[in-house]
Amino acid sequence: MPDSEDKPVAGLARPDAHGAAGAASAAGAASTADVTPAAGNGGQGGAPTRAPDPTELVRRVGYLRTLALAGLVGVPVSLAAFGFLALLHAAEHRIWHDLPQALTGSDTPPWWWPLPLLALAGLGVGAVVRWAPGHGGHVPVDGLGGPPPSAAELPWVLVAALASLPLGAVLGPEAPLIAGGGGLALLIAHLAGVEKGSRKSMIVAGSGAAAAVAAIFGSPVVAAVLLIEMIQLSGAALAIVVVPCLLAAGIGAIVFTGLGAWSGLPIGSLTLPVPATDFRPDIADLLWAVPLAVLAAAGIRVVRLVAHRVAPWVTARPLSGTFAAALGVGVCAAAYSLMTGRSPAEAALSGQQLLAALAADPAAWPELPLLALLLFKSAGYALSLAALRGGPIFPAVSLGGVFGVLAGPLPGLGAVPAMAAGMAAASVAIMSLPVSAVVLVVLLMGPLGFRTTPIILIAVVVAFVTEQLLEHGLSRRRDLQP
Repeated sequence: MPDSEDKPVAGLARPDAHGAAGAASAAGAASTADVTPAAGNGGQGGAPTRAPDPTELVRRVGYLRTLALAGLVGVPVSLAAFGFLALLHAAEHRIWHDLPQALTGSDTPPWWWPLPLLALAGLGVGAVVRWAPGHGGHVPVDGLGGPPPSAAELPWVLVAALASLPLGAVLGPEAPLIAGGGGLALLIAHLAGVEKGSRKSMIVAGSGAAAAVAAIFGSPVVAAVLLIEMIQLSGAALAIVVVPCLLAAGIGAIVFTGLGAWSGLPIGSLTLPVPATDFRPDIADLLWAVPLAVLAAAGIRVVRLVAHRVAPWVTARPLSGTFAAALGVGVCAAAYSLMTGRSPAEAALSGQQLLAALAADPAAWPELPLLALLLFKSAGYALSLAALRGGPIFPAVSLGGVFGVLAGPLPGLGAVPAMAAGMAAASVAIMSLPVSAVVLVVLLMGPLGFRTTPIILIAVVVAFVTEQLLEHGLSRRRDLQP
């Protein structure tokens, strides 16, 4: 008799788009049925059937094979993730540093530089959305994605990401890499003879997504917390799905780190270069965290609203709409450069390098450039979420950091606690995963992470509640409309 995890999953609904690994969510939903007591009657005299041991599946030979396969897929997924991120880093450096220096003799791109780049990105992504299988992946405003792409769709997810991210899209690499990790793992599982649509294939695909998360964020801890919070299961059902994902994430992180050390190429790290201080949070920091979190959450909500308004217009005209939205991102970056005299790259791209520069020397940033950066990068972020391809997390975190540095001079505050509060609030506002947001920002703050934990916790809770209240209010308004 075949193992139960090889049975096809019938009627599997599309997972929540805000999950970090749609495949793992699907696997979790399928696993729940096998660890929940049956609703019908059975046995002698119509007595209720005795619920099976919820940990029985974990002890089966088939599940142990699934666990081994999940661990093995962590190796090729991490290799693919490393190659993708290395290619992305090299392309971004060449486009935004080497080429401007060769053409203009300056390390800083001219103000008009983003315009042709984003126009090219719009044409490339628009063509993929219009004609390629899978449309290049999901629209970023919908979250981090759903089920893994098929073998035919997977290459175009990566092509659309490479056409967006190094050319200036205000998006991060997390969504296409998570989709790529899940899709590659699913392809490997099918080649290994795992039945399509089975629970085993979904668990292996979720493990591939977990390995990609570990590579992107530089830590398997973030992958573990994201998966546990996203799947929203408990007990044995959680263990059945998460244990293979944890194994793949750990193996993937080891391979990814080893490749970085061997090749000398930059690898992912969550620690920002925050100056070492004897900072200790006080009551003023905790009190300021409340209004900062409300404002940051409201700002991300406005960005998402704009993106949701623009996205249907782009979807209706994939080629011209994507081109127009991408060109709008370039206009935002060019306008920022014209207004401030600074590099347009600061208002474009994912914001990872920008966040590091902010953390290293917050006092070096005047208020006017910070305000212009907050406005123009937010506008470019909204257009990118609606039309291009990439992930939503890193730009939100960088905008939270910009907001924090801008608020740092408030009486009794300071740049360090303000950055922590801003990044925490923006993270939970875009992810809707409070525990994951706490872990992410604590790791980002490096040596000061644990010292700023009270501020981060307050900001996450306040921003999460604010986001839910705003969402509820908007839902009621929509329901009341005729």
